[in-house]
Amino acid sequence: MFGYIRPKKPELLVREYEAYRSVYCGVCKTLGRRYGVVSRLALSYDSTFYAMLLLSLHDVCPNFQRKRCVANPLKKCTFCVGVEPDLQQAAALCVLLTVQKLRDDRQDKGRWSRLRARLLLPLTHRAYRKAAADYPWMAQEAGACIAAQAKAETPESDLDTCAAPSAEMLAKIFAHEAGEDSAQHRILWETGYFLGRWIYLIDAADDLQKDAASGDFNWFVRQYGVTADSTEEALSEARGKANGCLNLTMSRLGAAFELLEMKNFAPVLRNIVEQGLPDIQKQLLFKKETK
Repeated sequence: MFGYIRPKKPELLVREYEAYRSVYCGVCKTLGRRYGVVSRLALSYDSTFYAMLLLSLHDVCPNFQRKRCVANPLKKCTFCVGVEPDLQQAAALCVLLTVQKLRDDRQDKGRWSRLRARLLLPLTHRAYRKAAADYPWMAQEAGACIAAQAKAETPESDLDTCAAPSAEMLAKIFAHEAGEDSAQHRILWETGYFLGRWIYLIDAADDLQKDAASGDFNWFVRQYGVTADSTEEALSEARGKANGCLNLTMSRLGAAFELLEMKNFAPVLRNIVEQGLPDIQKQLLFKKETK
């Protein structure tokens, strides 16, 4: 996950946004306490969404406490407490996916991506080992995704093949929470699958120009003939095609998400899926045209 799963803040009530921030701060605190201070660099909106999803599925009512911010002791923050297992699981996934992304970045042709990965990876070894020991099933899925992604991204691959590893990884991680409930398993699988697919597509669409310049694999670059010298009109056309693919994926995600039975944070989660994701999609794909 890459930080794309955000709420649309203006559409949230004040209490809803405060609840969202409390979970965000709770994951941040858990990252530092369980996986070390450096692991807080991996904190993202995506891990907050996953934490809220876990909390919405489990029949445990979270509490909130006002304490000093762990990153800035000069200010106070509201922390979500009493639900440490869910916060820790979200923190572990954040660490596992960040390390796998850095490992993948080592193979990029972009000089900055390779340098950043090589500098940061040595700092993540301890956190990764601990997260993998805490949740071996998640570590296995994350590792399998990266290995499958490398094989899927070939010049002959279609878009479904390229997006499948990320989609299936998130589908399995979400569906794990269903246990023996076959109906809930199917709903969580579909939700995770199409969210993972959307993340892969939006990341590729967002990186059109960067990947065209560096030569890194990008299905949209190859499919629509984007190059480092492409005109703004050609880039706009490619983004429009990507937008159509994303809208189809979003419709399937929304259909599955509506079937979830959420016990906590339902308004915030609906805001993220129904308003936040479309809003970030619009911002990223059409930012050039709106300048």
